[in-house]
Amino acid sequence: MPKIVLKQIHYAEYGECVQITNGKADLVVTLERGPRVIRFGLSGKNNEFCEGAPLVIPVAEGDWRMLGGHRLWHSPESMPRTYSPDNTPLEYEFSENSVKVMQDVEPWVQIAKEMEITLAACCNKVTVKHRLINKNAWPITLSAWAITVMAPGGREVVPRPQKDTGLLGNTVLALWPYTRMNDPRIIWGNKYIILDQDPAMANPIKFGINNEFGWAAYFNHGNLFIKRHMHDENAKYPDFGVSYETYSNDFMLEMESLSPLVTLEPDEDVIHIEEWELIEGVKSPSNDENEIDLLVKKYIK
Repeated sequence: MPKIVLKQIHYAEYGECVQITNGKADLVVTLERGPRVIRFGLSGKNNEFCEGAPLVIPVAEGDWRMLGGHRLWHSPESMPRTYSPDNTPLEYEFSENSVKVMQDVEPWVQIAKEMEITLAACCNKVTVKHRLINKNAWPITLSAWAITVMAPGGREVVPRPQKDTGLLGNTVLALWPYTRMNDPRIIWGNKYIILDQDPAMANPIKFGINNEFGWAAYFNHGNLFIKRHMHDENAKYPDFGVSYETYSNDFMLEMESLSPLVTLEPDEDVIHIEEWELIEGVKSPSNDENEIDLLVKKYIK
């Protein structure tokens, strides 16, 4: 049985971090800022996450830096509330195969963020437990928003709902003002939406969907990254009712899952769990949905 190894390392521009590895794949979790998972990849090979994302947004408390990797936000998005800087050291706890990182309460927003990241010993599977805690003196309504910033050059596949609803619609599709339906990066298929990250196209694109299947896939570097979450068809979600969103520009692609909207009383929390899987040696599919079907049946369902 492979053994999980945790060790503190200095990682690139991110400073003190903890690396978690099972000998086949590794994660790097920041300790001096965040909470962020800045790397997930096969050991000694490409990072499947984006690093060094150049976006910097000035806000009243300082600069919010995208950096890359995986982060925890709260939705609905609002400026400046959502963009509370996360540039200060974290509290952290190690266990046998996981690390838990805890941010100080956001000074203006009064929300505390936590992530617990667990790597399986048997395979390249990760469980990420996201937690938001209301430290205000009054109730707030929000959704936990888990955002994974993927490295450039890949292809994303998002399933469309297939439920037979008769004369009624079965899909909620949210579009942002800058999104063009005829953007050459995107294919609106019958069963899948395909989005290519194109380093030559800086103009952003974003859509959201009621992702009832609870997964999305990203093909890059000859590997397959799968992001899974739970969709509750009876719950209310942000942005007109979508549980999954994706955004891309010239340097990255974001895979974003959301929890249902909840109203938290003071000191109450919401927990949102994602599961990641990284499978080596999976070629990016063509636009043929039958080909995608075969990959889904083999690797995802």
